Amino acid sequence: MKKLNVFIISDSSGETAFSVARIAISQFPDVSVTYQRFPFIQTKSILAGILKMALQQNAVIFHTLVNKQLSNQIKQFAAENDLYHTDCLQSSLNMIADRTGDEPVRVPGLVHDLNEKYFDRIAAMEFAVANDDGKNPSDLTKADIVILGVSRTSKTPLSLYLANKNLKVANIPIAPNTQLPKEIFDVDPKRIFGLTNTPKALKKIRRARMVAYGLNPDTPYSDPENIKAELQYAKKLYQKLGCLVINVFNKSIEETATIIMESLNLDTSTQN
Repeated sequence: MKKLNVFIISDSSGETAFSVARIAISQFPDVSVTYQRFPFIQTKSILAGILKMALQQNAVIFHTLVNKQLSNQIKQFAAENDLYHTDCLQSSLNMIADRTGDEPVRVPGLVHDLNEKYFDRIAAMEFAVANDDGKNPSDLTKADIVILGVSRTSKTPLSLYLANKNLKVANIPIAPNTQLPKEIFDVDPKRIFGLTNTPKALKKIRRARMVAYGLNPDTPYSDPENIKAELQYAKKLYQKLGCLVINVFNKSIEETATIIMESLNLDTSTQN
């Protein structure tokens, strides 16, 4: 049986895109589908993290985004990376605008299914956004999960994936020259997870990142010795905290998330 990963991306509940996806895929009984829903997406940075996950999984994207910039961000990313996507909203907005001569107000969530799961997921996504990249350290003790890692260990995409499971996740970047929030020592070590990778893999990822920005790839950021120093620092920090260490080399976001959820005795099969 053929397998298909489907991402539902919306700036509201995602019910519309989810319904369209299910109706379409119901016509293909020999395809096994895994749905992942990402509601309430309203920033370019968070959307970029989701698109990175979609690329890793070669996912098909169904999206309903009233913000034209975000919609175009998906279209451009999909075109550059040969991903399949369908816009379930913009063509309808354009048609009605052409017919009436009016412009859409482009306000997310004017129509959505307000149920308990919706609000739980929104709260988790909002928490992940508010606590991405070390913001709001005072919230660390409120998090279900705290993720640590040096740059380019996929902290943000992992946080979003877990948030989509209704888990409140905070992530913190670490490096020898950055100060760790003191609040981290008030968090139960069982809820802290340290990400690591191989120096070779990180060098490749960071160089590619610099090239993508049109910058020189050969910088201290991608220097093998500096990377080794960062990873050694991370290793010692993880030992001090007594947290679970996960090497993300050759692991998908789902695999890493499964390790985290299983360590916390959470149901990894839950589909939101």
